[in-house]
Amino acid sequence: MHVQKNDTVQVITGDESGKTGKILWVIRKKRRVIVEGINYIQKHVRRSEKNPQGGRVQKEAPISWSNVLVLCQSKNCEKYGKGVRTRHKFLENGDKVRVCYKCGNEIIAAE
Repeated sequence: MHVQKNDTVQVITGDESGKTGKILWVIRKKRRVIVEGINYIQKHVRRSEKNPQGGRVQKEAPISWSNVLVLCQSKNCEKYGKGVRTRHKFLENGDKVRVCYKCGNEIIAAE
């Protein structure tokens, strides 16, 4: 999988194309992600203790993870600040890491 929780990603297709945000949640079984500030929907809610007024609530909806690319954070990369494809690389100690396809630098998810 090329994306993880807390990655900063760029949307490449759809109405939100070109926008960036942080991944809040990954739904592996459905191959979808929820990105902060992207793909808002209106959800109608009943009155309750939590919502005394009821009405419409705006929230993020999931999008396909094939429609997002991880941002390269390496300053010396030609694609700095843009979405890049990733590949996997094995380190000497056996760990598997994601690297930028263009510059080869590690991609680390922000905590």
